Amino acid sequence: MRPSTSAHPVRAHATPPAPRRGIAGIDRHATLRGLRHLLLVAGLTLAAGCSAPQASDTPAAANAVSAAAKAERLESLLVRGQDDIPDELLLTKAGARAIDPNGQRPVDDPLTCLARAAYWEAKGEGRSGMQGIVNVVINRAADPRFPDSLCGVVKQGGESGSCQFSWWCDGRSDRIREPEAYAEARDVARQALNHQLEDVTDGALYFHARYATPYWAKRFVRTARIGQHLFYRN
Repeated sequence: MRPSTSAHPVRAHATPPAPRRGIAGIDRHATLRGLRHLLLVAGLTLAAGCSAPQASDTPAAANAVSAAAKAERLESLLVRGQDDIPDELLLTKAGARAIDPNGQRPVDDPLTCLARAAYWEAKGEGRSGMQGIVNVVINRAADPRFPDSLCGVVKQGGESGSCQFSWWCDGRSDRIREPEAYAEARDVARQALNHQLEDVTDGALYFHARYATPYWAKRFVRTARIGQHLFYRN
């Protein structure tokens, strides 16, 4: 849901999907924007008669590429349940900031997918509320009934317009307007990827806002009440 502290009305919750190993949704608009940007750079390069700089030519871009590679490796270990993480693989705060410094990049990497889910679902509930949302995303990615990647979980149902996390396909911009709240969400996501985040939901796979009474809630075991959300597992 997009919490009522934002300009958007309160929306939905993570509901039980039809069980499947999903295909991660594609941010079609972000992809088109990226293609247009590449074509513009190519055109300017030809006009100037010089070669365009590569993304890794700047230290900031190189740091972002390196940190993103770490995040993908950490995601793989996290989903497989491997707890022995080498120190050199841990994602630092600076590394996480390099990946998505201001909440404007496309939602297409593990850190950003986790951080945006935490932000849009619980940005008015502080760190503990965000942690609960991140726990659910991770628990789903580790469960064979759900997509086996963090972005796959967050975007599940997007291809059919029936999203598990409604903010993903509600037609509104997913870019960030509250940088301090997003910095906290990004750090929660970083800690989760580093295997440094406790599961405060006790294995929950589903949640809904406290004001809601979804039909499916009676079929599951309630595991936690955190902020404005109730959490459940089978």
